[in-house]
Amino acid sequence: MTDSAALAWPPIARFVVAERRLAARAVRAGPFASGCYEFLRFGVKQGWACLFGGVLLALLVATHLLYPRDAWLPRYDFLLLACIAIQGGLLLTRMETLEEAKVILVFHLVGTAMEVFKTAMGSWTYPEFSHARIGGVPLFTGFMYAAVGSYIARAWRLFDFRFTHHPPAWAVLALGAAIYVNFFTHHYTWDARWLLFAAAGVMFGRCRIHFRPWRRHRWMPLLVGFGLVALFIWFAENLGTFAGAWLYPHQRGGWSMVPPAKFGAWFLLMLLSYALVFALHAGKGAVRAPPPRAKTPSRQAARSVTLG
Repeated sequence: MTDSAALAWPPIARFVVAERRLAARAVRAGPFASGCYEFLRFGVKQGWACLFGGVLLALLVATHLLYPRDAWLPRYDFLLLACIAIQGGLLLTRMETLEEAKVILVFHLVGTAMEVFKTAMGSWTYPEFSHARIGGVPLFTGFMYAAVGSYIARAWRLFDFRFTHHPPAWAVLALGAAIYVNFFTHHYTWDARWLLFAAAGVMFGRCRIHFRPWRRHRWMPLLVGFGLVALFIWFAENLGTFAGAWLYPHQRGGWSMVPPAKFGAWFLLMLLSYALVFALHAGKGAVRAPPPRAKTPSRQAARSVTLG
């Protein structure tokens, strides 16, 4: 099991053995069964990468429905303690690496700084009381941004990301910095988001991300990957506002969906998140080319081998 996840988290060793038996059965059953198994494996890996964010989202909904409103510990403070406990548990059980914890810390700081500014500008509010807060921002909110960074870092490792036509490091970091600055400055001056969208299109237009759900690498345009993740974040944001974790101005009289126009902001946040994870990985040679594809023997060669 030299390439097994059991090396990173020994408790799943039995699961890995059972999974390999299932894989062998799928191979014996033929291409359709193998394709279904690979799709299932892709979904399981995605769920594993989303572990931190999924647990946090479940906590937001569960506390909205079940947490006592008159509890001595405010709901936001309970969420903060729960996030810290989850983070510690993931590290102690080795379900999360120290490198991924560093990503979460960076995102927590970057996200909290932006939250303090955005709430002061009235972009959204946190309607409930809490003790642990900076200005109008309860401290658990930094973990919501950290969940995005955690997902990218974990997916990078689980799917063995490789790239073709990836832009240089300086360009990725410059784009991330420009996006972060624009989140602040567009309140005072021209909103440069359309210029940032265009820059992202030029930079990543040719870039492909190669990911390995099972035995071989698959690929998609990296911009499509960014868009899909941003879409799922938008879905999660709707759940978060439904759970009353935070509210936009149009939701103060009653919940309604977050406007689809917010998708653009989440797409930019996705680019910023990628730039931060990239900054932590780039020095370690994480941006690698895909492995060469095995040559498929011609029909004549295959027939010769069979007859021989």
